[in-house]
Amino acid sequence: MTSTAKFFHDRLILLLLSTNVFLALAGSIFVLVQLSFNHSNTYIVQCRDCSSLGNIDRFTKGSVVQLLSFIVFALIVLAIHIVLSLRTYRIHRQLAVTVLGMGTLLLILTIIVGNALLVLR
Repeated sequence: MTSTAKFFHDRLILLLLSTNVFLALAGSIFVLVQLSFNHSNTYIVQCRDCSSLGNIDRFTKGSVVQLLSFIVFALIVLAIHIVLSLRTYRIHRQLAVTVLGMGTLLLILTIIVGNALLVLR
């Protein structure tokens, strides 16, 4: 059996792959739904040093395209982590699991940041 076939028969790998696909799709759908509810031209796209009280109202405004980049980012993260874990599975199984775990963490953080920016509007 080739390493690619072993990769897709490993239960932990399949669990992490399924989780990553679900998070990427859920994050993309969440961003699209939030953007469809608000028909504004400008959105808050970044907040620099919002922890200090003097800078709390200093947000950088942007367009819808900058928020749609969260969807592109989630899909790129998903694709890159699948390819990297497939290539590293030949070297060591735990390395492939770690790569997919880091992808899961990155997708969760993408959803959190996207939610924070879309709620601020």
